Formats: sequence, C-alpha cells, structure tokens
Amino acid sequence: MSNVFHQVFRFVAVGCAAAATHWAVAVLCIAHAGLPPLVANVAGWLTAFVVSFAGHFRLTFRHADLAWRQAARRFFVVSASGFAVNECAYAWLLHASGIRYDLLLALILVAVAALTFIASRWWAFRRSYGA
Repeated sequence: MSNVFHQVFRFVAVGCAAAATHWAVAVLCIAHAGLPPLVANVAGWLTAFVVSFAGHFRLTFRHADLAWRQAARRFFVVSASGFAVNECAYAWLLHASGIRYDLLLALILVAVAALTFIASRWWAFRRSYGA
C-alpha cells in the first residue's frame, strides 16, 4: 500500500478521535453546564486541538522531521482556520436549519476534516514547502 494511503488512514483515525472529543465536550457542555452551543463548540475545539495535534505529530505526519513547536504553530493556524469555518457554518445552520445541534455539529466536523488534511499535509507538517 502507498505511503499516502497509510497517511490518510492515520489522519482519519486521529481525526475521528479528535472529532469525537470535540463533539463529546461540546455536547456535555451544553447538556450539563448549560452553555450555548456556539460557546460549547469553542470548548470542544480547544480540547480536541490537543488530541488532534498530538496524534498528527506522533502518527500521521511523524516522518516530517519538523520541530514540534513549528508544527504546533502551523497546525494551530490550520486548525483555527478550520474552526472558523466550522463556527460560522454552525452558527448559520443552527438558525437556518431544523437540524438538532448535536447532529449538525457532527456533520460540520466531518465536512471540515478534508480541508484540514490537505492544509496539514502540504503546509503544517511539511519541513520545507518551497521545494
């Protein structure tokens, strides 16, 4: 099997763990702490960022030979950009659709994942992106 296939598989596995973390934290914050969905979404993303970065740095992009601080800064930009899309879409769709908040969040998390993989592979975890 190709290296890209293995990388995509690891990305999906780590991404599923991070998305499950994001979703669970957000839903728990809504159900048990009474936070509004958009505020709970921020808490979910911040918690999931740690899971996502650790997994991608150690597993998905471990061959990148990039200092963790540089990778963390770049991945934060990628993740925060993806979260901005997530939060805007979530805010709009919470008001424009009749979809339950928990199902809607799950759908949005899946939709943003592909963009995150591309940006992570080609920039965040790439040693030199000029060559």
